[in-house]
Amino acid sequence: MKLLDIIHFHSAEKNLTDIMISSASLQPFTKRKRMVAIHVSDEQGNQISGATILVQQLSKDFLFGSAIAKTIIGNSAYQKWFTKRFNAAVFENELKWYATEPEQGKLNYSLADQMLEFVRANQIVVRGHNIFWEDPMYTPKWVLNLTGEDLKSAVDSRIQSLMSRYKGEFVHWDVNNEMLHYAFYEERLGSNASLNFFETAQEEDPLATLFMNDFNVVETCDDLNSTVDSYVSRLQELKQGGASLEGVGLEGHFTRPNIPFMRAVIDKLATLNLPIWLTEAIYLEEVLREGYSHPSINGIMLWTALHPNGCYQMCLTDDKFENLPAGDVVDKLIQEWQTNQTGGFTNEHGLYSFNGFLGEYKITVSFGNKSTVTTFSLAQGEETKHLNIQLY
Repeated sequence: MKLLDIIHFHSAEKNLTDIMISSASLQPFTKRKRMVAIHVSDEQGNQISGATILVQQLSKDFLFGSAIAKTIIGNSAYQKWFTKRFNAAVFENELKWYATEPEQGKLNYSLADQMLEFVRANQIVVRGHNIFWEDPMYTPKWVLNLTGEDLKSAVDSRIQSLMSRYKGEFVHWDVNNEMLHYAFYEERLGSNASLNFFETAQEEDPLATLFMNDFNVVETCDDLNSTVDSYVSRLQELKQGGASLEGVGLEGHFTRPNIPFMRAVIDKLATLNLPIWLTEAIYLEEVLREGYSHPSINGIMLWTALHPNGCYQMCLTDDKFENLPAGDVVDKLIQEWQTNQTGGFTNEHGLYSFNGFLGEYKITVSFGNKSTVTTFSLAQGEETKHLNIQLY
């Protein structure tokens, strides 16, 4: 159906202002929910009316997480607060090159190893951030003076050491961070440096999804270095060069969000058919809602790690892990984006239905002295999910 041919802007001001539209978006967004119909019968196939149904969501399909810092090691209060809310994590600094090899040849992965133990124990999905960072400010000091074969040898050693140690552990890797804005390695190793990083990372850990990650793509159209066209062009350039680039990372460093612009940018990036993540979302409820509602966004990662001297950029809690106002809003959204325990009785046709968020479920059905428990996955789909349950 054709809905719109012309967008008309009207202003009461006498002086006209030129308006430029770089991209427009008008589309309905699918909710991350699906109808479920539970049919209950006895062993002869007779429908059972009045059977008790209890529905419990065990896990969510959508990944919503936060950065964690070394302060989570051995901190049971921090760990409890985190695991109660999030199913995904990213290490803030502990995997970055300047943290794992502050001096050439002196590798130290102890903090990352301990943090990985925590996420493993709690079945939390974890992103790898990052292998390289084009910004010289966040490049190890000893690397800054290297050139030619010495630099190439150092980067080869870095990527092979990191990827072989953690092969299969991290679901994502930000391979070369913020390469739209900075070019430390490409200026010294040539224009194919990033392509080589992606190729090597894929060889070392073929199970990981490799991301390009940058800022000011969804936040503003004022940064000429990171327009959506620049991002798309660079992604296509890498893929054409043979890179197994499989994900788009958008650092959401918002100050005053422009939601229509954000939507248009995500729409355009969605045409690449790659997973899209908001990787460093600085808290604003409307940004989180927009990201969650867009069908092409696969996950959101807040940047809320706790530091010894206080939180960085955005505080969800105080130092006793009592929620601040921002934390209350995040908790509200987490509760809103899950199927809270629901239940009822089958109707005269032996049917009970509900509209659930995508994820894993446990269903308990009982009638008289008979009961059964079953689990199922609710995946994306337009049709109603039907479950046939028999009580013996």
